[in-house]
Amino acid sequence: MRVKNMLHFTENHRYCVFREFGLSSLDERMLSSAYQPMVGAFAISLYHLLFQHIRADQIGYSGMEQQRKLFLTLGIDPSEKGRSFLMEQTSKLEAVGLLQTSRVYVPETDEYTYEYELSPPLSPGEFFRTQHLTLLLRDRIGKFAVLALRSQLWTEDAADVGMSAMNKENISVPFYEIFELNTHVIDYELEQALVEVSSGRADQATLSVPEESKLNYSDIILRFPKESINRRHVEHLRFDTEQMGIINYVVHKYSLGVQDVCRLLDEDGVFNPQGEVILDRLQQLASQTFRQGKKRKEEQSIHAAKVVNLRQAAQNEPNDELPVEHVVEMEYYLEVPPQFATKCDIHQYNMMLRNEPYLRLLQTFFPGSVPDNLIDIFEKVDLSYKLPAEVINVLIHYLMTMVVSGNDQRINRNFVEAIASNMLLKQVYTYEKAVQYIRDQAKIKGNKEKTGAGERTPKTSRPRSYQQQTRSKPEIPIVQDTGSTDVVSEEELEEMIRFAEEMQAKRTTFS
Repeated sequence: MRVKNMLHFTENHRYCVFREFGLSSLDERMLSSAYQPMVGAFAISLYHLLFQHIRADQIGYSGMEQQRKLFLTLGIDPSEKGRSFLMEQTSKLEAVGLLQTSRVYVPETDEYTYEYELSPPLSPGEFFRTQHLTLLLRDRIGKFAVLALRSQLWTEDAADVGMSAMNKENISVPFYEIFELNTHVIDYELEQALVEVSSGRADQATLSVPEESKLNYSDIILRFPKESINRRHVEHLRFDTEQMGIINYVVHKYSLGVQDVCRLLDEDGVFNPQGEVILDRLQQLASQTFRQGKKRKEEQSIHAAKVVNLRQAAQNEPNDELPVEHVVEMEYYLEVPPQFATKCDIHQYNMMLRNEPYLRLLQTFFPGSVPDNLIDIFEKVDLSYKLPAEVINVLIHYLMTMVVSGNDQRINRNFVEAIASNMLLKQVYTYEKAVQYIRDQAKIKGNKEKTGAGERTPKTSRPRSYQQQTRSKPEIPIVQDTGSTDVVSEEELEEMIRFAEEMQAKRTTFS
């Protein structure tokens, strides 16, 4: 219990106790033999006192009472020393997992109340699998006492009982092979009555998960195949709220349905040998399902839009409202590509970009029919990304200009979708913003080309830093062997010897 101000924890503050379990004979033995040596007899007495606030055959909340009852029952002086001692005992219970303390502020009365939530002691198997509790018990009573306690809690195996797990076969009959529920009739009165009599703690737990994305165990087990290998793991989810919480988290994250969850839980590697859900594997499969569903929805929306356009064209309904022709301001004019230089001027070309549908614009760029892959790419940009027609036209102009300018970039689906998604992120929804966007991209590309030309090095050379270091010294020309040898005459040889003797005499004089 963490309380900074001792005045916030007094005998005058009110408290309540919550538990949803009962103590068996084995639990009592674990408390006296395992937990009491770790936390002390006084802390275990406090645990039993809090447990008795609720009848043994009931679970839930106790009534609100003042903490003076705890002080008087335990024989603690309600002073600062007594309060510190009680906080120390509750902290010991909290450290070993038997108690959780919460402080609740009540605005109506402007006071703090305390809630003591009890937890059941661990079973012998779970206790000795918990390393820190086993080590703490060893430090308190010794290694041999721990081994003796463990041997006392387990029965001795008979000689003919030990059987190999490899030859074990589960022949148990599941619930739905014996019993059949009437799931066609929904009993609203029963559900409402169960909600009304449920405790406040259960209501608080359901508020944290959205109802539209929450799945129950019954929703999964009714649709899960009976012959599946993972059937036994799924049946254990009925009493494992933590694992169901993991599944509901994945369901809410990827917007999955009941059929999708059943199919994913039937995959290999979703459960570990202990029957617990492997979150990473489940999320990987859920992500693949989400992407496949998204792709199918996009294809369906594209085909549906095509059908609507064909039906409208077949009906030939007269439209009283003529399309409005938008004017382009001079500052947002784009240059005419070379293939349109002889067909139209700059005013006509920009009016076409601003007002024509993108399919007609594509037809003007190709002398024959437009390739189907280009039509599919821009149909997806139109129907899935919902970009306006004038923005798509500016995008087509930008791509065609890149191809004509000799850029090595090819127009493929990934490249076009990358530009379109970037436009969506930057909120490019008008013709003017689209023009400004491609101008900014051209400036960025020009700056990269300038910096790249200044730093360009030969293919066989090292990086720039190494090249500058090697060129810091002047290059000295090397005498090349021409292959021609001239014969030296005797007069020239005597002259060379005389010159060498004079140089040697001068060097001797200076030295």
